[in-house]
Amino acid sequence: MDRDALADFLSRSRARLTPADVALAPGARRRTPGLRREEVAQLAGLSVDYYARLEQRRGPQPSPQLLAALARALRLSEDERDHLFHLAGHEPPRRHDVLAHVRPGLLLILDRLHDVPAQVVSDLGDVLAQNAMAAAVFGDLAALAPDRRNLLLRWFADPASRALFPPEDHDALARAHVASLRAVHAARPGDRRAAELLARLLATGEEFAAYWERHEVAVRRSGGKRVLHPVVGELELECEVLAAGGQDQLLLVHTAPAGSECASRLELLRVVGASV
Repeated sequence: MDRDALADFLSRSRARLTPADVALAPGARRRTPGLRREEVAQLAGLSVDYYARLEQRRGPQPSPQLLAALARALRLSEDERDHLFHLAGHEPPRRHDVLAHVRPGLLLILDRLHDVPAQVVSDLGDVLAQNAMAAAVFGDLAALAPDRRNLLLRWFADPASRALFPPEDHDALARAHVASLRAVHAARPGDRRAAELLARLLATGEEFAAYWERHEVAVRRSGGKRVLHPVVGELELECEVLAAGGQDQLLLVHTAPAGSECASRLELLRVVGASV
């Protein structure tokens, strides 16, 4: 671990960003350019003291999970992320590990979408990043372990997660999840992560196995979705699916027609979302 170089790289990466770059309010007048330490800590989900110690060359060796969070918070490119890992004394994640690094371009778009729910999802259903509105509508998944952020595992291994959707929509949503996995599994033969996910889903019981046996195939596409929100009531949303980088990472943007009741409820949720 090169503490001096790590501290310098973190400090310089922080200095080149503005609050607008990461969808934060500018706040009071700033004496120096760039983000404050507490803002980086907030974006990465760390304590301010821990992050400050890293920049002061006296922190403990950060874990790979923490480094990945810092790379996202600082909007690092893949090359910069790898450099961060090397400075901290770790091997960088594999370049094609979709869970390891959300593309900065997608994060930039996500930051700009402050009034609609949006999240970055892998083609296998892993929720990689959410904006504040998505966390308010679908629940904040950032605090969960990575294997608990997968939409398919949540659906089939934790049926309580389905309460967010009308019961009459459950069959169609389950079929869509499984059909999407079918398409990805066939397109990536020998892929370890796809095989592991399928094995875990088959182990959840007969329900998933029955859907899998249907052999339905469909990639994730745009369409309507209804959400039963506990605070603002039912939301009828249109989901736009934008693919990036060979379609292994998808940006899901949920909107409502301007002037609609649903749009009013989303605006209310945007205001009260932080307290939900």
